[in-house]
Order: sequence, then C-alpha cells, then structure tokens
Amino acid sequence: MGTPDFAVASLDALKNAGFDIVGVVTSADKPAGRGQKLNESAVKKYAVENGLKVLQPLKLKDPEFINELQALKADLQVVVAFRMLPEIVWNMPPKGTINLHGSLLPHYRGAAPINHTIINGEKESGVTTFFLKQEIDTGDVILSASTPITEDDTAGTLHDKLMNIGAELIVKTVKSIEDGNYTEVPQPMDTELKAAPKIFKDFCEINWKQDNQIVYNHIRGLSPYPTAFTFLNEKTLKVFKVEKEDANPTVEAGSFETDGKTFLKFATNNGYIKLLELQLEGKKRMQVDEFLRGVRL
Repeated sequence: MGTPDFAVASLDALKNAGFDIVGVVTSADKPAGRGQKLNESAVKKYAVENGLKVLQPLKLKDPEFINELQALKADLQVVVAFRMLPEIVWNMPPKGTINLHGSLLPHYRGAAPINHTIINGEKESGVTTFFLKQEIDTGDVILSASTPITEDDTAGTLHDKLMNIGAELIVKTVKSIEDGNYTEVPQPMDTELKAAPKIFKDFCEINWKQDNQIVYNHIRGLSPYPTAFTFLNEKTLKVFKVEKEDANPTVEAGSFETDGKTFLKFATNNGYIKLLELQLEGKKRMQVDEFLRGVRL
C-alpha cells in the first residue's frame, strides 16, 4: 500500500526479493495539469508495468474494497507512504500490517518527518519499520536503520537516502516476519518527543530575523517541496538552493544585497543567506545569475 516514488523503491525491492505480491493498493487517479488529464500514482505505474493487481479505493471502508482485499488472502500488508488505515484494514492479515516511517521513531511521528528533521538541524536520521495500531506512528518497532545528515543535505537528498535505506529495511523486516525471527519493541510514550506535523504554506515563509543557521536549515528542510519563500518586488520568490555566509551583516535583517550580476543575498540576524536557485512568481526555476539578468532590483 503506497502512492509516491518513495513507496516504489520498497515495492521493487520486495518483488526482486521474490515475495509473492498478491495486490497493490494505491490512490485513485486524479486530474492534473491544464488539460486535467488523469494522473496515475508512481506506485500504480510500477504495478501495471510489472503485471501486479491494482486496487484504487476512494474510501478504505468501502464494503466492495474490503471484500476485494479479503479475497487476496494476504499474509502480511506492507504500508509505505500511504493514507491512514482503518482498523478493519490494518487488522485483516494474520501476520499484521507493517509500516515504513521516514524517521528514527519515536521521534518525528507525523506527516512530514524528513522536512522537520532537517529544519531542526539534526545530524542523523533514518527509517523505522513497525506494526500498525490505532494511534498513528505508535506501533511496536521491528527494525530501524540510520544515516548521517550532512550540512548540505536538503529534504530532497535525505528523501532519496531514506527511500533506498527503507527499501532494504522493508525486505529485511518482511524476511524476519516470514521466519518468525523478530522482536517487537514498544515505543516510549512518556518522553519528550520531537513531532513532524503536516506543513502548511504560512510555515514556509522565511523569517530573516532569525539566526543564520536556523534560516539555512529552514530553507533546505523545505527544498524542493513544499519550498521556502520570501517576497521580492512584491512578488513571491521561492528559494530552492542557498549557501550560508557567516559574516556580520551591514544591512538590516530581511534586506538584500546584490551586484546585479552574480549574487543575491539576504541578511539574517547574524549573517547572510546567498540564493543560488530560485523562482519568481510567474517565472521558471533558475540559477541566480540567469535570474539577475532578467529582473531589475
């Protein structure tokens, strides 16, 4: 059960490991773009290309879907980047339902663990497999795997690292369940946990009055999606790639400096953030020198 590219890696790994995939559950096709053509999920495209049975329920409690799911007689359900499941679904298989989560649980439960991990300046992240239960991301942990976060990592680069590590961990987890050779470790509930709630647009606006490192982490933690933004010439300016310059600013935080040709940098509380890749409202995404050739500041 999954939808985006992040889930495709795990599906492909399970298939290549020789497991019998009796069905794939993914989101319904949605109209997208100017022509409103139906857009298929990455998981559906992979499943169709590999001859796997596909189910696309609009409602997960729909009796017809429940009957179809029961008819598959799956021993185990594997969930990667999908919707929240009702108990009638996750409690169906005899060996349970496992989930792959993009953080080292119990920290960063929620919808956006990869983004928040970088925004908070963490030096390490990872993936965790666990059995689903009623409360989201709280089930007993089966296995986890970690990876360092570099100073240059963005949400996009960390996503790709975790996608590949997660695919390996899913195979390892399913094999251990098949062999009956695993231990379930309950997650602690009484510690002070870091959360990863869904990100809304107002959270993405850059606050230049913060410390340089905090602004830097915020931008890279939202790149490439949902993307940090600021305002320039009264238009929204999306910021994808930046460099940090730790020098005492000579202008007020939030003001910018530029030579009009090669650099554009905004002052923070105690430094500068140099913009490298950006996109002005109504324009395409571009490098800063290309941007500066076409705009008057």
